[in-house]
Amino acid sequence: MAKKPGIALGVAALVLYIIGGIGTFAGLGLIMFMGGNDLLGWGDGRSIGYLFLCVGLSLSVMGVVLMRFFRNRGVA
Repeated sequence: MAKKPGIALGVAALVLYIIGGIGTFAGLGLIMFMGGNDLLGWGDGRSIGYLFLCVGLSLSVMGVVLMRFFRNRGVA
């Protein structure tokens, strides 16, 4: 078990940051390589790539902000 009660919040922020990075690079790959192709019936690969890029960047920024918040507040 964790010795600090708030360590789960720090781990959750780190996981959010990593998922955001994966989404960002997946979005860049879709924008570059899937333009004009249908992606699993969801729509154009380029438009889904822009969605992944924006959501991935947002998740990465949110993860960094949460990590800074938890560190400065002494929660994690």
